[in-house]
Amino acid sequence: MTIKIGDKLPTTTFTRMSDAGPEQVTTDDYFADKTVALFSVPGAFTPTCSVKHLPGFVEQLDALKAKGVDEVACTSVSDAFVLDAWAKASDAKDKVTMLADGNGEFARAVGLEFDGSKFGMGTRGQRFSMLVEDGMVTQLNVEEPGGYEVSSADYLLKQL
Repeated sequence: MTIKIGDKLPTTTFTRMSDAGPEQVTTDDYFADKTVALFSVPGAFTPTCSVKHLPGFVEQLDALKAKGVDEVACTSVSDAFVLDAWAKASDAKDKVTMLADGNGEFARAVGLEFDGSKFGMGTRGQRFSMLVEDGMVTQLNVEEPGGYEVSSADYLLKQL
């Protein structure tokens, strides 16, 4: 079942890179007591993700924060090392928190996974954005397959 507005995020674990290396963080801990603009990409270093999606959130970071967003985070079914390298290569390091969903646990738990096997990608997370307030989904924007519009930073910003 796909998550919807008004639902609490399910308890899962992400991996994020810290100065000491990869560290585990649960959804319960990460999303507690703050407002997070979370977006999901099918893959780091892929064309739309690298040219539009991540850069859009970096560009709109200040505007999102001015509207009450405490943090911007990106998730992908990938490992923390790849997401950290992508953040550095994209000038997103220390701007966007990278939450690696290495085994697709989060994508599956929120019902937003897809089978990218025909592209050699295996199971991935769909492209989406959501606003999460203290662990509760208050906005949810899921793209149609191959699309990039409603998950953009600009679209989410208009909803705030």
